[in-house]
Amino acid sequence: MQLTAEEKQLAVETARRVAASHRPGKGSLIPVLQEIQADLGYVPAVAMQEVAQLLNVPAVDVYAVVTFYNQFRLTPPGRRQVKVCMGTACHMKGGQIILESWERRLNIKVGETTPDREYSLERVACVGCCTMAPVVLVNEEVHAKVTPTRVDGLLFAHQLAKEQVEGGKAIEQGGND
Repeated sequence: MQLTAEEKQLAVETARRVAASHRPGKGSLIPVLQEIQADLGYVPAVAMQEVAQLLNVPAVDVYAVVTFYNQFRLTPPGRRQVKVCMGTACHMKGGQIILESWERRLNIKVGETTPDREYSLERVACVGCCTMAPVVLVNEEVHAKVTPTRVDGLLFAHQLAKEQVEGGKAIEQGGND
């Protein structure tokens, strides 16, 4: 996924700001990466390069840490983060079928973001809603007893909401002329 010049600049500035509050060396690597992840929602390559230089750590070590721990994302999250619960109850009630439904509808795999950055898809451990299995979270909003048809419905509802927002903006812009 290509980043814009502004996104790259923001990533470098964030890496510099975060690294400045830590001591150089490998001991600071994970906390620095976690703070970058918290600020940006992911750890882009340009931020990893900047962190390597600022902490005096080989770039390959920074990359190894980011790719080893699944808490780190390498791509920006979508505006709508879809999290499919794969805890025991959700798994037994068809969580894998629901996950595959999202993958087919969005044409992405787990850990990826759609090219328009509207959706990202994640598999998560138990979210604590076992009586409502299978469960999906869309931007932390819980959807219970999800079926493949319900996945279609959620996508349709999101599309309608998006069109209403865009239509509202067009009316506002037209009214200001």
